Amino acid sequence: MSILFVLLMFLLIITITYLRGRNEMPVREPGVRAQAPRMEREYGFQIPQGYCFHPGHTWVLKEGPERARVGLDSFVVNLLGKIDRIDVTGENRWIRQGQKIATITSGGTSVDLISPVEGVITALNRDAIQDPSIITRDPYAQGWIALVKSPELTINQRNLVQGAMVAPWMQNNVSRLNGMVNQLAPTMAADGGVPIAGLLGRVPRELREQLTKEFFLS
Repeated sequence: MSILFVLLMFLLIITITYLRGRNEMPVREPGVRAQAPRMEREYGFQIPQGYCFHPGHTWVLKEGPERARVGLDSFVVNLLGKIDRIDVTGENRWIRQGQKIATITSGGTSVDLISPVEGVITALNRDAIQDPSIITRDPYAQGWIALVKSPELTINQRNLVQGAMVAPWMQNNVSRLNGMVNQLAPTMAADGGVPIAGLLGRVPRELREQLTKEFFLS
């Protein structure tokens, strides 16, 4: 009887030690680190293959039947220039496609970002939140902002720009941007395939508001 008691106590101690160790370790969802995408040059743009884009210039990458990674595209990253702060909707929150997922601050300008998919936010990119320059340097990989469990991911993707549509859509954005900027600030028009870095913070306030509504849909 005493031997059985000793064995039970030994197993209890091992279990408690194991559970304490798990609680003390940082929890990281498997596969949180992003992989660099394959890029192809089309219409003068570097396009990440397999990505879908919301008209508000956020992207989504399908990584499983219901798993999606979300971030900002290079067009708005250049439009913003230096990103001072990003506030992302918290984990375990349900978010709808087209609803605000984050707010980015650049200089004195704050812009809301729209979620490209519907679902529950399962993880945030803490590195990018602490150091937003990561988003500027690597928007399609290490600069992602959130992971989302999206039960309707396949349906959501039908509402997004994808495949052969991406490059012409990007080109159309640059043309629209040039048309708007040329009216009030012709020397600041986009150069080639991307806007001048930090353009949004350098144009007059009225134009800045117009650009925000036009390209961020906010």
